[in-house]
Amino acid sequence: MDGKPTQVVPDAASKLSKKEQVAGMFDGIAPRYDLLNHLLSLGIDKRWRRKAIRSIVAAEPRQILDVATGTGDLAVAASKRFPQANITGVDISAGMLEIGRKKMAEFGLSERVVLLQADSEQLPFAEKAFDAVICAYGVRNFEHLEAGLQEMCRVMRPGGRLAILEFSKPKAFPFSQLYRFYFRFILPFVGRMVSRHSKAYTYLPESVAAFPEGEAFLEILNRCGFSQAKAKPLSFGITTLYVAVK
Repeated sequence: MDGKPTQVVPDAASKLSKKEQVAGMFDGIAPRYDLLNHLLSLGIDKRWRRKAIRSIVAAEPRQILDVATGTGDLAVAASKRFPQANITGVDISAGMLEIGRKKMAEFGLSERVVLLQADSEQLPFAEKAFDAVICAYGVRNFEHLEAGLQEMCRVMRPGGRLAILEFSKPKAFPFSQLYRFYFRFILPFVGRMVSRHSKAYTYLPESVAAFPEGEAFLEILNRCGFSQAKAKPLSFGITTLYVAVK
């Protein structure tokens, strides 16, 4: 396993681990997290989640694990596509899970979607327990990226499908330049004003810049036990859908 923590953290001056900082950060922004997601992405995030869910259809999943589930938006999308599936969501943030459980109750999904507080690097499940593992914008926050990915592989059955959504950096001119300006200046300002959290939406672009996207991430997936890994840029490369098979 990769024993080196990712260098980018929410608060470089803090003595807490990245894992502890991330959990505290998401606890702090949980009440406004969904609003900001849809606002800052102009609603496109819903389409990205649907694409991720479509990518696991071949697994015919009955048991789905949503890692870093947050408030459960990806789990909800999975429940719509796979009405017979049982879905388990895990997250380290108690605040996010509290919002997520209320959401599942409102949607009548509490029996089908179970949300648990758990560490992605030490998933409390048996080997081969899930037909598919999904994750939206969570792997970038892992303290030890490969440890978390290896756990995701461990709990997936052979032939199971992986779908990971993560932010990426557009390459084409002039969209790349416009996006960089938005991501560096507008997004942190709006995020800070709405969330009332001083660091969360500054950490976001910094962590995206540091993330090993594209081919680099595909190589990591292969090292962690997955095969047939592919990267599919979405919306001019604002985000990337990574898919793989065990």
